[in-house]
Amino acid sequence: MTSDVDSESHERHMNAFLVKFWREQIAEMETLEISSEQAFKTHNDLPLARIKRIMKSDEDVRMISAEAPVLFAKACELFILELTLRSWCYSEQSKRKTLQKEDITAAIHKTDNFDFLVDSVGRP
Repeated sequence: MTSDVDSESHERHMNAFLVKFWREQIAEMETLEISSEQAFKTHNDLPLARIKRIMKSDEDVRMISAEAPVLFAKACELFILELTLRSWCYSEQSKRKTLQKEDITAAIHKTDNFDFLVDSVGRP
């Protein structure tokens, strides 16, 4: 019974974190002021050349617009941030301050949107 209560409390805590996270991300994107196209292209943490190379690795892709790698970079950044946030919640539930593989595995296995990664991480 206590385990169920703890699990429900953890779910509420994680959902509150996620709501706050997405509100902050939306607000940041809405207020983003980019002075030039070049500034927009360099406003991310992932290498655009590598993203473009991955996109081109699909033989069906012939041309890639300049905006596509930038949008993919932002999407990847948001994906990584959400997976990390969910994993961190499992780390906190285990009363640890260090993110471990088992936290990431738990986040992947307990989130429907991450089902495509289940085979990559194994069992929790």
